[in-house]
Amino acid sequence: MARILVVEDDDSVRLFTQRALSADGHAVDVATDGDEGLERVSNAASPYDLILSDIRMPVMDGIEMAGRVADISPATPILLMTGYAEQRERAAELSGIVRGVVDKPFTLPEIRSRVCSLLG
Repeated sequence: MARILVVEDDDSVRLFTQRALSADGHAVDVATDGDEGLERVSNAASPYDLILSDIRMPVMDGIEMAGRVADISPATPILLMTGYAEQRERAAELSGIVRGVVDKPFTLPEIRSRVCSLLG
């Protein structure tokens, strides 16, 4: 299965997402903000198959992190999550980097389906 990084500052969403993807057989690492996520990508022995990140976070948001990840690991697909409509518009600026945006709150089947479709 895939190696996935989940970057999310909300403990309950991060744990829910991690458990859902782990139950599907994926190896899931987590980070609590974009800065930590970028550090994990930078220090990874091999690229992640997918990065799933919240947009709105303290320290470094998902948009900035996505731009920086593209410099380090340009082939890594990024799927963003947000509960704010205005944040979705910001993600559109990164259409070459970001492969989609999932609206929060999302259901278990919804997040599994979006991840599965990106991973092929």
